[in-house]
Amino acid sequence: MKETILSLTPSNWEDYELIDTGGFEKLERFGEYILSRPEPQAIWDKSMSDQEWKNMAHAIFSKEKNNPEKGHWNELQKIPHNWQISYKNQDALKLKLNLAMTSFKHIGLFPEQAVNWDYITDTVKQLPVKNPKILNLFAYTGAASVAARGTGADVTHLDSVKQVVTWSKHNMESSGMEGIRWIVDDAMKFIKREVRRGNKYHGIILDPPAYGRGPDGEKWILEEQINEMLKLCAELLEPEHHFLILNMYSLSFSSIIAANLVNSNFKDVNNAEHGELYLVDRFEKKLPLGIFFRFRKF
Repeated sequence: MKETILSLTPSNWEDYELIDTGGFEKLERFGEYILSRPEPQAIWDKSMSDQEWKNMAHAIFSKEKNNPEKGHWNELQKIPHNWQISYKNQDALKLKLNLAMTSFKHIGLFPEQAVNWDYITDTVKQLPVKNPKILNLFAYTGAASVAARGTGADVTHLDSVKQVVTWSKHNMESSGMEGIRWIVDDAMKFIKREVRRGNKYHGIILDPPAYGRGPDGEKWILEEQINEMLKLCAELLEPEHHFLILNMYSLSFSSIIAANLVNSNFKDVNNAEHGELYLVDRFEKKLPLGIFFRFRKF
């Protein structure tokens, strides 16, 4: 088994830039708007002064004292509640993504995942299958789903939050596409049903959170359930032509853990790559933003 360990960062962004990091914060440009948000991994010093950050930022996110998972945006310059940015790559993928400032500091986009959008478009183009079936679990606002659909895949998109699935539909429509299958469900329950039905997919994309809840309050804890989920995913992959992408954002996980999980659950792992995703600020500081494992067989 050939396996490559990588550190990857996107190279095709024009509408996104990581400006500075440090002091447990990050300063980012999304289109023409600049945001300051908390970042637990940015434990070093900022390269710019606090005043320089404040002068540049359109809005700054502040956590609530009693609930660190939520907070509010302080607007310093005029900024719309919703706006769009574009992404395109060498495979002629063109995405138009809708952004909004939420009370959970997220804005509907994880820019480092562009690395995997590129991998998806490249892989779908090479699969010797017309309209390959792709399953995107924990799919959030659906950039990966839209990337797969834009390359001709038959895409099933699943998330447990109805409002997030609606957001994903807007991203599909803004990108000039149609035809994605939308499902609001608990990921574990859904794939168990798919296994019982005997359904198969040519590609599976997993981006599970460390903790989460299904639509009926089902509990998700990454460390306790990811092994079982991968066992089920192994039963769902078409045996001959397939790919799998696993992303995990957990401060305690390394990509070697992801490699062990995948290699112990999948019999035929080809062209395997794993490692870290990161973004680079203007001062060449690298901000790690999760681990990945991916493989494909043509």
